[in-house]
Order: sequence, then structure tokens, then C-alpha cells
Amino acid sequence: MSGRPSILPTEDAFEDFKKQCLATENWLNKYDNNGMQVWIEVPENRGNNSPKVHKIKCKMTIKDVSAATMYDVIHDGQYRKNWDPNMLESFDIARLSDNADVGYYSWLCPKPIKNRDVVTLRSWRVMGDEYMIINFSVKHPKHPPQGHLVRAVSILTGYFIKPTGPNSCTFIYLSQADPKGSLPKWVVNKASQVLAPRVMKCVHKAGQNYSAWKQQNSPDLKPWLYPEQSNLPMMDPADLSIQRADSLQNVDESSKKDALESEDSS
Repeated sequence: MSGRPSILPTEDAFEDFKKQCLATENWLNKYDNNGMQVWIEVPENRGNNSPKVHKIKCKMTIKDVSAATMYDVIHDGQYRKNWDPNMLESFDIARLSDNADVGYYSWLCPKPIKNRDVVTLRSWRVMGDEYMIINFSVKHPKHPPQGHLVRAVSILTGYFIKPTGPNSCTFIYLSQADPKGSLPKWVVNKASQVLAPRVMKCVHKAGQNYSAWKQQNSPDLKPWLYPEQSNLPMMDPADLSIQRADSLQNVDESSKKDALESEDSS
């Protein structure tokens, strides 16, 4: 074993993530409709340049799906293919511990921006009645950046789910990411005002339909709850390193015009 500190998140990391999910100071509301809100963080030191790292938070009040079911929905990679409208490809690579793995995800971006991908270390906790999943970007020796996609960086992304009743919950998604590239302002605006609410609606619908789907698709298989069910190969977390944004190529897309801007702004 190496003498380096473990890359796996500590309890403090989960506590810090929860605080960010529940914080209100320095957050600007960009969307508020039908029990869903979207905020972007307003940097304390703004300077002349808009920040390259964007932080977005979405909160949904769910009145008809339990917290445990929503937690299962986010974990279930097979089910994700049914509901995630932005996904190009997604797969788990290896297990790191009973509550951590490493995986790959690529997604569609609004045209004409290039599509993105990430390799992330994901970890999860159930603490009392609170469910948390967090991830951040890592370098994996067998999954380097690909030429046709821009490798983005998740600095901290995750979900905080808390029940408000037996079949209701508060569902919060928070993402601090560097999309790698000088994105035009319309992309950032579209992400907070159009794309994020659209994806959250898909997540909610996925929660409503999950129990029926799961009954037909390996109903007892939930390795995120029962790690002994996992058939992923084990990997030493020391073989991974945190992916820093400055080691990746920047793509200048700031001059791109949105062919679909008017269609989505209504």
C-alpha cells in the first residue's frame, strides 16, 4: 500500500456536500415552477471574467415517490438507459469498496457544442433517513480522453434525497463542473433554465415508473444496497488519481451560435 491518503471520500466530504445542498447564501434562483427550483452559484469574487467552473443546484419536491425509490433510480445503470435523454454511453468500470465505484458517462450537448464525457469516482451513503451519492472526476489508465468528445471535469456532483413522508421526498441535485471549453453564455443559461428542469422532470417520471420496471428486470438485484451482488472487478483506489481540469485540452466554443436557441427559449 502507498503512503498517499486515500482518494475515497470521507464522512467530512459527505457532510460538506450536504451543507452545500441545503445552503441558500450566494445562490441565484434561475427557475421556479411546479415544485422545482434551479439555482446557480454567484461567485463571491467575480472579477472581470465569468467563472469557468459552473455550479448548479436543482431541488424538486416529489409528492408521489419515496426517497428509497429515487435513490434506487439514480443508482440503477440498466434503468438509466430508459429515462436519461442526454446519455450517449454509460458503464461501470470497477468496484473500489462496498460503497464506491468508478465509471464512465458521456452525454449530448446542445448543438453545435461538442458532446462531453467524464470518468468519475462515485461513492454513496445512507445516513439515518438521508441518502447521498457524490462523484468527482478521476484519471483511469484504460479510459483516456477521446478525440471526438471533450473530457469534462466533475469537481463535485451528486444527489441528496430526504423523505418528507412514506411516499414523498425532497430531491436535490448539485453539480460543480468544468465543462472544459470557453462556452458561450447561452449554453450556461440554457443549462440552468431549460435543460436542468427537463432532466429533473425525466428523473421524477423515472421514479414513478421504476417499481413496475424493476419487477420485470432483476427485481432482487441492487448491488448498491447489497455489495455482495456486484460482479464488477475490484480495483485499488490508489491506481486512480484526481482529474485536474488544467491537464486537459481546452476547446474554444465561445463563438458558436445556437441553431436551436429560439426553439428552446419558449
